[in-house]
Amino acid sequence: MQKSLLIVLLVAVFGALAIYFFNLQLPAYFSFALGAIIAAAINYMTASTSTAEITPYKGPIMTLYVGNLPYRVNETEVKTLFEKYGPVNSVRLVRDRKTGRRKGFGFVEISEKGGQQALAKLNDFIFQERTLKVREAKSQDTDRDDAE
Repeated sequence: MQKSLLIVLLVAVFGALAIYFFNLQLPAYFSFALGAIIAAAINYMTASTSTAEITPYKGPIMTLYVGNLPYRVNETEVKTLFEKYGPVNSVRLVRDRKTGRRKGFGFVEISEKGGQQALAKLNDFIFQERTLKVREAKSQDTDRDDAE
């Protein structure tokens, strides 16, 4: 979304500069219509190339617990780290309810094969000056059974 908006803005600026420097005498309605058509075409082309990023992985997945994360890290950075090993469906970084600050751990949904590789490679991996702890996440149902 942000990438396509930036491209459309750049095309609009270059188009305006071209009309100014070439001193084209175009009616305002024609310039507007031409700009709208070009923007729609660019938006369509950039949207069709990014649909693979939006479509979640449909095969077997596993959820990994990722601990000792830097507090300043965001979901995109964690997703980029784990995507080296397989398709990532989601990243959830846990926040404190009162302060809204991150607690330094989270969960990554990744393909099962990629998850096994990430588990082997990223446990005790140094990421932004912190040593990550990566484990297979336990389900909440298992935790409740253990408590009883």
